[in-house]
Amino acid sequence: MTEGFSRPDRAPEGADDRLPPARFAYDPHTWREIAHLLANLPLALFGFVYVVTVLFTGFWLTVTVIGFPLLAAGLMGARLWGRLERGRARALLGVRVDEPSPLPGREAAGGLLPRLWMVLKDPVAWRTVLYDVIRLPWGILTFTVTLTSLFVLWPVLPFIARGLANADRAMVRGLLSPSDELERRIAELESDRGVVVDTANADLRRIERDLHDGAQARLVNLAMGLGLAKEKLLEDPDSAAEMVAEAHGEVKLALQELRDLARGIHPAVLTDRGLDAALSSVASRCTVPVKVTVDLGARPAAAIEGIAYFTVSELLQNISKHSGARTASVEVWRADSRLLIQVEDDGRGGARLDGGSGMRGLADRLDAVDGLFVIDSPEGGPTVVTAELPWRDRPAGER
Repeated sequence: MTEGFSRPDRAPEGADDRLPPARFAYDPHTWREIAHLLANLPLALFGFVYVVTVLFTGFWLTVTVIGFPLLAAGLMGARLWGRLERGRARALLGVRVDEPSPLPGREAAGGLLPRLWMVLKDPVAWRTVLYDVIRLPWGILTFTVTLTSLFVLWPVLPFIARGLANADRAMVRGLLSPSDELERRIAELESDRGVVVDTANADLRRIERDLHDGAQARLVNLAMGLGLAKEKLLEDPDSAAEMVAEAHGEVKLALQELRDLARGIHPAVLTDRGLDAALSSVASRCTVPVKVTVDLGARPAAAIEGIAYFTVSELLQNISKHSGARTASVEVWRADSRLLIQVEDDGRGGARLDGGSGMRGLADRLDAVDGLFVIDSPEGGPTVVTAELPWRDRPAGER
């Protein structure tokens, strides 16, 4: 019954009974840590010499004219050295560390002297200087221990390398990473500023296009029609009267387009009567019955009020054009330091930020003012859009 089966405790005949060759049981991750530790000494020596030569020289020459520019140049070089060390830590130690926010240019800083002062007090550069100073004794220690262990204590070298590399990781995170939440916040604000600028430029181009293609074109036609009516006033009074009547119609259309354009910039009802009346006015123009509920108690700052108005206005336009809904609702309320907006419809759903309906633009606008924009729109509906804005009190006496 055992025919055709081989016994596990007996090797087949002809097999080699010798043990497999010995292998160095170090994985690639361990070798990268060893390489990092061995490279510590030459790089730490270079960084220490750089700090002593350039920065200390600039520091002692601050009594002269060239001292401060030399010290600033040395600090900018230290910033670049810190970038190299962060790259080395990412490549060899797998440390996930963000790059600090860059220094603004001369124009953004306000000129040469303000930029010089900004470089001299740059915390990123000074932390890199501290890193270079303490790295020399640490580099000597790690190089000596690692090189010795590679030949003498190689069975336990992976554990030694891991411990020393963990200390290196702590140094990189503590001294070369962005200092605190403030630097990350600065980077976010710089990105948001770009969004605001792009949005403002897009709005200006839209207003210019609407004026050129709408009211301006009608006013040109009006001027031409009145000119022709003036020429025919004595020869053919009936034709002149018809032209004047057509011109009167053009005036009405031009005025309506100008009102729509002004409403798109900032509606008068929002300024005069607040968000409740303005949203009710927007809802009355929607092709879907909309229930509006506003519970604020007080009016927010004009900028927040305007953003809330245009957010709801664009969402209701999307409901009219794309949702296929039968009913919709708008709720606006205040929760502590936040202004919350919720727009819901019973349409077909499927709305997404990348769906091409302007949702991404709304999300970017709200993000630029520390807002939040969330869409819950499964296929088949309903669609619920929630927006949050920071609450800012309206200054006393402001309309």
